[in-house]
Amino acid sequence: MKVLTVVGARPQFVKAAPVSRALRAAHEEILVHTGQHYDESMSAAFFRDLEIPAPDVNLEVGSGAHGVMTGEMLRRLEPVVLEHEPHGVLVYGDTNSTLAAAVVSSKVAYGGGRRPWLAHVEAGLRSFNRRMPEERNRVVADHLSDLLLAPTDGAMEHLAREGLGDRAELVGDVMVDAHAWAAERADDHLPAVARELDRFVLLTMHRAENVDDPSRLSAILSGLALELPVIFPVHPRTRAVLGATTRLPANVVPIDPVGYLEMVALEARAHAIATDSGGVQKEAYLVGVPCITLRSETEWVETVDAGWNRVVDADPGAVAAALADHEFMNATRPRPPLYGDGHAADRIIAALERLDARIRGTHPVQEATAS
Repeated sequence: MKVLTVVGARPQFVKAAPVSRALRAAHEEILVHTGQHYDESMSAAFFRDLEIPAPDVNLEVGSGAHGVMTGEMLRRLEPVVLEHEPHGVLVYGDTNSTLAAAVVSSKVAYGGGRRPWLAHVEAGLRSFNRRMPEERNRVVADHLSDLLLAPTDGAMEHLAREGLGDRAELVGDVMVDAHAWAAERADDHLPAVARELDRFVLLTMHRAENVDDPSRLSAILSGLALELPVIFPVHPRTRAVLGATTRLPANVVPIDPVGYLEMVALEARAHAIATDSGGVQKEAYLVGVPCITLRSETEWVETVDAGWNRVVDADPGAVAAALADHEFMNATRPRPPLYGDGHAADRIIAALERLDARIRGTHPVQEATAS
């Protein structure tokens, strides 16, 4: 089985790492990096930390407006798929890279009308906020995919409601696999600034709806003027906005973006985590640290229902109120295993093998859909 995997942003590197290791044990993988996250701290350092091979192909698309970025990915990715003729294409999550790869694989055709199958890891997540580009990306990818690899029961329910249940399999969350692997290696990677502190809040923020709106960003930052230090690895997008329009509170300590092992170490040591990242919300749950989500909604509603995540939007007083809530900050309360047992990668490979055998064995020629 030859699989072409498309990644472009650091959360996808994390998710792809355990799957890539399992896939390469018995099959061929062509790893394509779109270049959506492209600098050292956002890309190359993650491949080193995660001990996965360098990409076979880097499209070097870089940043830009959504339409420009996605269009350039489409233009550059299609010839790569045609060159390698993989049996299938594997995509992750909800980025522009996911959308571009899903569209290319659903449109491209080899000789004789064959086309690759498409499988989507982390399928079925829904925030029900169509203003989010990520929501539109994940919905389109799900509806184009031949196999939907869902992380939770809730994701399976969403897919069933959309008429996609017959293509879906519950495999668990591959981030559990990745986090368990990293947790064994992270202790020596704690940044020096955190080693000097008894307690701190860890902050991450990068979403356009937060950082591109000056009034909203100011409201969030004003709510982070706390008695505790706040360590803030600053995403390049956020740094550009901060430098132009906004000052950080005195207790907020900005640092350069960190690699995955450094991030896992920071999460494990934090008193609480404030974030607009879906992946960091989940990692906070896995490590047992209360999470404060700086958005109006979350895809990971299970963490809210379990009492470990509080969605506060841009309310300036909400972070301090959450930190003062002893019940919310009680790290000894139950934490059920919501996201599987850490063997999602093995289930994903088995599901891909069944899909490939069904398409190439029972139906050797899969016709391209006319449009």
